[in-house]
Amino acid sequence: MITVHHLENSRSQRVLWLLEELGLDYDVKRYARDRETMLAPQELRAIHPLGKSPVITDGDVTVAESGAIVEYLTARCGGALVPAPGTEEHRRYTYWLHYAEGSAMPPLLLKLVFSRLAPGSPALVRPLVRGIAKAVTAKFVDPELRRHAAYWEGELADRPWFGGDAFTAADIQMSFPLEAFAARGTGAGARLTDWLARIHARPAYRRALERGGPYAYA
Repeated sequence: MITVHHLENSRSQRVLWLLEELGLDYDVKRYARDRETMLAPQELRAIHPLGKSPVITDGDVTVAESGAIVEYLTARCGGALVPAPGTEEHRRYTYWLHYAEGSAMPPLLLKLVFSRLAPGSPALVRPLVRGIAKAVTAKFVDPELRRHAAYWEGELADRPWFGGDAFTAADIQMSFPLEAFAARGTGAGARLTDWLARIHARPAYRRALERGGPYAYA
């Protein structure tokens, strides 16, 4: 039996969604974030040394990292939600599967980090830290996010899904960074807004929310 070690408001929500789309049986072990640091609890280190989520266990197999989990689960189902190898759709699928974490997430994480620098700083230097964080966000992070957002809009102009005409696991992988982007009010365009509405309307997505519990980005 597959067990998803599910951290609230995290990338592991899309693993639940993938499992629902694939129709696989699974259990959910929920973990709450530390209310002060918002980090994962120490208990996750018993599953994986880095104490990160998502992590799944399948018998004596442990798989971490979202992309690796997607590849493991889709292969387990004979390549479901993956375009045929050698096609243009498969090339696009592979690209977006890795782009989600390799390119889309870093500026989003930077925005989160800089938003928390000043509140966590000593009072004496807080104004200085706040000014630096504001300047870096305005001059680097936000322009980078707008560049990515324009890229998403352009890619969705000629196709309904990131891989092409068919919904694939790459769309599931892309869900977390795009949901996080939209939730932070950075300015989602019409095509991205439509894409988000369509993934949120999928029955498997709704079932995953029921299994995972509250999710801030839906």
